[in-house]
Amino acid sequence: MKVFDFSGDFAGDKDAAASVRDIYIRPALARGEQIVVDFGGVDLATQSFIHALVAGIVREDPASLDLISFKNCNDSVRSIIEIVVEYAQDEFK
Repeated sequence: MKVFDFSGDFAGDKDAAASVRDIYIRPALARGEQIVVDFGGVDLATQSFIHALVAGIVREDPASLDLISFKNCNDSVRSIIEIVVEYAQDEFK
């Protein structure tokens, strides 16, 4: 799943992220499938975008991270993903 196709080079629309989550990520996880979230071409993502994309999923089932791979993330995007995943896991506890 290519984030750029939904956001362009700036992933900032949390409603678009929620749609991607509900159309692509949740169904794949429900089927037990691996999903690759490809950030190729995305220069910047907001914390609210990443939160809408994955925080609820991680809070509901932290083991779902075993099926999600993040690909082609620049340092900024990778850092935001790590922050969101960490606090989503903390909320689960």
